[in-house]
Amino acid sequence: MIKINDVNKHYGSFQVLTHCTTQVSKGEVVVVCGPSGSGKSTLIKCVNGLEPFQGGEIIVNGVSVGKPATDLPKLRSQVGMVFQNFELFPHMSIIDNLTIAQIKVLGRDKAEAEERAERLLLRVGLSTHGMKYPGQMSGGQQQRVAIARALAMDPICMLFDEPTSALDPEMINEVLDVMTELAQDGMTMMCVTHEMGFAKRVAHRVIFMDKGIIVEDDSKEAFFEQPRSERAQQFLAKILHH
Repeated sequence: MIKINDVNKHYGSFQVLTHCTTQVSKGEVVVVCGPSGSGKSTLIKCVNGLEPFQGGEIIVNGVSVGKPATDLPKLRSQVGMVFQNFELFPHMSIIDNLTIAQIKVLGRDKAEAEERAERLLLRVGLSTHGMKYPGQMSGGQQQRVAIARALAMDPICMLFDEPTSALDPEMINEVLDVMTELAQDGMTMMCVTHEMGFAKRVAHRVIFMDKGIIVEDDSKEAFFEQPRSERAQQFLAKILHH
């Protein structure tokens, strides 16, 4: 579903990603972790063309992301993206947040878009909140709306960029529960997260990054039980003991 082959990215003279190669199969859940500044979020944003890259190639469902001829808006409509800070339209009701892209991008009529939106709000446990505005909801509720909005586009895969890092601890589980259900339903997912409990429970593979390099790319069992690199061992020792 997602092929990342020898990808390099620079900001001026600073190299953010160095020879990154991995792939995500259909129905696979891959967690990307590592210290701050390791290139995790940049890598995931390259997958749907939100960040340009200077070398290598990324292919999503047969479409080459970096080619100038690629229709990136069309590609992004098929690749769900959930950000750290929700990115909902504050001046629109929740139901309108879920229907606007369906109507404008997918060409659905209003009734069909609203029916899909209502089904998804039910799925994320927010069926009574459609007429509220984002500012009237908790962070956890807003993030669940953001997931529902991404799902409303019938994506072929989902990208999550630290979806719980802006949330209060009490709200984290309600978002992770929705993500867990998605994974169990067979959604192809690539998740940048520090939630190691989620990774242990749901991921098929874990990618560990440091300084723009993919240091480890292994099954979750191998990663958590016996990480090969000293850097990953240090990272896990810190993150699992606090």
